[in-house]
Parts: sequence; structure tokens; C-alpha cells
Amino acid sequence: MGLQEVILCATAPQPSDSGPAQASGPGAFVLHDLQTSNVLSSFKQTNSAPHCSAFVETKDGQGGIMVAAQSDKTLLNVYNFQKDQIALKVVLPEKLTCLALDQKAKYCAGGTAQGRIYLWEVVSGILYHSWDAHYRQVNVLTFTYDGAILMSASEDSGVGVWSVSKLVDDDLQNNHPLPQFTLSDHTLPVVDIVCGLGPFPMCRILTGSLDHTVKLWDLGTQSLITTFHFPKPIRCIVWDITERLFFASSPDGSIYQVNLFREREVKNNAGPFIEAVGGAGASDVIRFDVDGTAGQKRLIDVGQPVTALCISLNGSLLLVGTASGLIHVYDISSHQLLRTISTHKGLSISFLATMLKPPDLVGHISLSLNVASTADARDVMPVRPVASFHRMKDMNARELHEVSMMLPITSETPQIGRCEYDYSESEFQKDLFSFVQPTEAEPLGAPLTNRVAELEAEVEQLKEQLGKAKGVNDAIWQVVVQKALKGNPALEGDDSMDG
Repeated sequence: MGLQEVILCATAPQPSDSGPAQASGPGAFVLHDLQTSNVLSSFKQTNSAPHCSAFVETKDGQGGIMVAAQSDKTLLNVYNFQKDQIALKVVLPEKLTCLALDQKAKYCAGGTAQGRIYLWEVVSGILYHSWDAHYRQVNVLTFTYDGAILMSASEDSGVGVWSVSKLVDDDLQNNHPLPQFTLSDHTLPVVDIVCGLGPFPMCRILTGSLDHTVKLWDLGTQSLITTFHFPKPIRCIVWDITERLFFASSPDGSIYQVNLFREREVKNNAGPFIEAVGGAGASDVIRFDVDGTAGQKRLIDVGQPVTALCISLNGSLLLVGTASGLIHVYDISSHQLLRTISTHKGLSISFLATMLKPPDLVGHISLSLNVASTADARDVMPVRPVASFHRMKDMNARELHEVSMMLPITSETPQIGRCEYDYSESEFQKDLFSFVQPTEAEPLGAPLTNRVAELEAEVEQLKEQLGKAKGVNDAIWQVVVQKALKGNPALEGDDSMDG
């Protein structure tokens, strides 16, 4: 099966000005083909606000999952790609305003309107910690790429950076968690965080706020690199995977493109030079006008509120989700609108992402799995385990906690269509033995001893050749001097030439 990129979106009822959400139909997780926009699969009965949905792809021999915190209930809906219905309903301690999963779906974090954060282990449901992290509502949570750090942004304009290892440490459970450090340069609520690739602390983050700014931070030095100031408040941001540029959208539908590198001409006709934009620290502010920077139009006007942004895997397409349920696909290089997906018109797009088509997707089982039915596919690609989350900390459950692990799949019957890259166990052991096992005639240190002896013999040979070369050089010098004396009689009587 060839690689196929798909769009994963979450829909929810449109919020009304009077308060409760009014909907023309229930929300859902929906998978679209990126090229044709066709619906591949739909997972219904969910209603999640922005930043309240998360997913993990099918990888490492386990199926992927999708989770959504319900905006009107204290429930968390869990889905897997192998079933188009809710796999598990988790009762939560209170309503969540944001949600995050790490890259391996090991931990799940949730934030509340009271500024509280919960941290669960997904496979066991154990509540590792719950603490008052902010003074006001937590708007967004995200993990670093390696899962070592949890970051939180709040209505109190602060960004907290929390060590996951300290949050799950049994010896620190009775202590109130303290952040590794805080990022506090914003003046109004922080509404979005995007983390770049790389392990902590070798990574950078972007934070967007209603104070009209997006700030670029270096987590290694805990410092502000550059501030980008826009004419309108910022609601959503998305970062190119290569960290060359990012897009920031305002609530009225204006999307600004910010290039983090620029081309500059060098004197003496040395050719163009690529340099980073900004980097001067807290005092470095780059301002954008209504149409973008001077000389280059970088504004995309959607014309309606933007609720979600994402960039395709190859970095060529910008996907924009709106409050009216439309998904616009733009070409990044030209800002041209390529097409619009209107399947969800009447709802609101609360989450948007792209990924490779799951091989275990219900109704689309990959033939590369060598199975004949969906039931057989579940045996080949097991469902990722998710347990009901605990509503309070239970030390007894933690003491009896058993760590689960994924064992390799074994089968009595050989797989159909053996791949040419398959490496049998017997062949592997034979090749490994030939590399690591010394011969019977030689002890383990024999190769090193022989090599030392060879090098010593080579040094002696070089010394002998050097002595011969020196003798030849001395003889040539004597001949040259004698000829010079015979050719100049005035030098023959000079005592300074004696010896």
C-alpha cells in the first residue's frame, strides 16, 4: 500500500452568543483524503471545544487512538481506528478546558477553568498528580516531542513549564509541584502554544496571545528570542516542521505568514546570504501592518472566524478550519485557495491535523497486513490499551501498579507473502557469531597483539630507510661543496671554509 496522507478533523456544535451551544447535528472525528477530500471514516457522538481533542497515530505495533473531552459533560470519549463507535467513556473529576497526549500516549494531561491540571497514565488510568497550576483558566496544554516537559498556558497570561518526571515521582506526591520555570512576558491571556521538534531543552516554542503578539522562546536558555506584534489579537498558530515559517490567525479570519529567515544581499557581489529574523531578545519586536510587512503581502483573508490551523506533512499546504464548518486548503507558496471541504457546514471545526492513513482504519484494512478480515487485522495490530481514569489519587493503586509492555507478535503459521527484507533468527545468529566470536586458534587479545607487533616492525623499517636517506643526502652535499670550491679558487685559501 502506498503512503496516503489524510486529514483528521473534529467537529462540534457552533457556540451561540446567548451561551449554550446550538448545533445542527452531533459532532464527530472525521478522516478525509487530502487529495480528493472524500470522507474515509467517521467517529460520531463527540462534542469537543478547541484544544480539547488529541490523537496518537498507529505505530510501534499498536493501533492509534483519539480522545475528546466533552464541553458539556465531565466525560472523555476514547476512540480507536478499528471501530467507528466510542471505545470507552471516561468519567472525569471535572470538566476540562484543554487536553494533551504525549507522543507515545503514555500520559494524558487535562486543564480546568479553575486553573487546575490533572496528569494520568493512559494504560492504567492512575492519577499521578492534580495541582493548582494557574490563577485562572488553563487554555492549552502540550508536551514536548520527547514527553519530558508539559507546558501550560492560561488566562492569567502565564506559561508554565513542568517536569513530567517530577510530577510522577512517588517521593514528591505530598509536595505542591513547582514549575521548572515560567514564561511571563505576555500581558493578556495566552491562547495557543506550539512546540518545535527536538528533545528538551534543545527545542523552541511559540506562544500566541490576545495581546496581539506571538513570542518565540528558547527553552534551553529560558529566554525570549523575538516578539512578533500583529494588528489584531491572535487565536491560533501553526509552525512549519522545519521551523522556517509560521502562521498566526486572528478571530476575524486574518492569517499572517511570518518567515523566520530572509535573504540579504552581501557587498562585493558575494551573492545572497540567508539570515535568521530577529533574535535580539526581549527588546526585539517585529511589527506587522494590516497587509503584512512592506514589500511583500503575507496576509490570507478567510473572511470568517478561524478555529484551527495545520500544515500538510510535506509543508506545501495550509489547512484552515472555520467556525462555520469549512476546511479551506491553501497553497503556501502562492496563498491560492485550492479547494474547500464543506462536508461539515453548520458545525464548527475544533481540531485539525494531518497524518498518514492508518493501516488498521475500519473499512480500509491494509492488504500489507496479510489478513483477510477486520477481525484478523485486530490480531495483527492490537488496540492500544486505555483504562478508565481515576478521579482522585490512590496510593494503593500506585503501589500495586504493574508496568505493561508490548510483546512481539509470534505465530505458528508462516506469514503469506514473505518480504525480501525478512531476516530469520537462525541467519541473524549465524552472522552475529561470525562477527563477535574469536577463532579457536587465537586468544581473545591475539588480534590486538599481532597488530602492535606489525606496527613496531613498520617503525623499525622506517627508521632504517630514514638512515639510508640521510646518508645519501650527506654524500650529495659533500659532492656539491667540493665542486663549488674547485670552481672558485679564491675560496680555496679561505680558512673559514676549513672543516
